[in-house]
Order: sequence, then structure tokens, then C-alpha cells
Amino acid sequence: MNQLIIYTDGGSRGNPGPAALGVVIGSKEYAAYLGTTTNNAAEYQAVVFALKKARQLLGKEKLKNTEVIVNLDSELVVNQLNGQYKVLEPELQPFFMEIWNLRFDFPNLKFQYVPREQNVRADALVNQILDKENQKSLL
Repeated sequence: MNQLIIYTDGGSRGNPGPAALGVVIGSKEYAAYLGTTTNNAAEYQAVVFALKKARQLLGKEKLKNTEVIVNLDSELVVNQLNGQYKVLEPELQPFFMEIWNLRFDFPNLKFQYVPREQNVRADALVNQILDKENQKSLL
């Protein structure tokens, strides 16, 4: 079985505040500005983005024989996605449901907590986008 390692991060400056996501899929890197939202919502949106991008890159057939490991540094989101915590925040429930539905295309999907030190690249992507957006607002 093949293996695909993904790193995701979402962050906001202020909670809520300007937010972005960063995703590393193998050697490919992606980042996007999300507008104003909470840190947890940004974390969820990063996972949604990563799963959709992985499905696009590999295709549904290849995913059947690929173990996909999504690493993120949010213990809350990992525990919610793994069914250990309930999703009580109404703003997070739509993201949780979207990921739940995406799981059908990923028969070998795992969500794994990693310390921030092991998620440096995804975190840097988030900060690059937020710095860029901050510069725009200063002009």
C-alpha cells in the first residue's frame, strides 16, 4: 500500500481575526487567505482543503490503495475528527460534516496530532499569507 503524508495548519491573528491555511502534501505546498475567522475554523478549513487537493492529485482509484495520514498540531481538531471529542461549536460543525463526507473517498485515512515543531512548514505557509495580507492593508 502506498502512503501519503499531509501536514496542515490553520491560524488566525486574533480569535476571530485574519486567518489563513497552509498545507503540505508530499513535496507540494499550498496556502490560502481565509478572511476573518477563528483559529479552530481555520484548522478545519486546512483539513478540508488538504483532503480535496489530495483527492484531486491522486484520484479516487489511487486513494483506495493509499494510506493517507493528515498531521496537524491542533489536539482539539484531531480528537474531534477521531471521534474522541464532540463538536460542540456550531461554527465548526459544517466543516466536520464536510470532512466526514470526504472520508468516503479515503478508505485508509488517519488524523494524527504532531507537535508544532513537527509542523513547521505548514505553519510558515500560514504566516507568509497573513504577513502578505497585513502588508496589503498597510498600503
